[in-house]
Amino acid sequence: MRRLLMLTAATLLLTAGTAQAAEPSRFVGASGRFDTYRPGAVATTYKPDLVPVGSRASVLAVSSQATGLRTKLIVHGLRPDREYGAHVHTKPCGATGDAAGPHFQHRVDPKQPSVDPAYANPRNEVWLDFTTNRLGSAVAKSTVDWRFGERRAGSVVIHEHHTHTDPGHAGTAGSRLACLTVNF
Repeated sequence: MRRLLMLTAATLLLTAGTAQAAEPSRFVGASGRFDTYRPGAVATTYKPDLVPVGSRASVLAVSSQATGLRTKLIVHGLRPDREYGAHVHTKPCGATGDAAGPHFQHRVDPKQPSVDPAYANPRNEVWLDFTTNRLGSAVAKSTVDWRFGERRAGSVVIHEHHTHTDPGHAGTAGSRLACLTVNF
């Protein structure tokens, strides 16, 4: 059932907004239930009051030369009616939210941490901000015109609030609440 869901979601990602589906050059997916950290875990919550133990997330990403990178995040069981930020990060999840490293940037800002809107923006990074419904579920999508090259990302991190866009704060979204390892 999970495989069928992921294949169906991949088809939806490919065909959304296009008259004809492009052949994917790469498809990745990850899914997990959030729990406290343990080595090798796929989904880790760092703030169980905001991302409860037992809540779930799935990430699907499809890249092709024709469409760039399309990413979809699906969450269930989080706090209802709440805004969250979410971004693709450079490293896999670890014992702390900081272990996931910074946001993955297509064009890397030479000054880190990156808060310059020229680099920290939804065209140069994968932003998946969402607002949960009354059941704590949400879906977020991102489309960028580039694909991962030799540098790959390692996770999706859920943040405390929606992402800021103003200079000096661009790309920031508060504390790192949870992390899902994804082998982009």
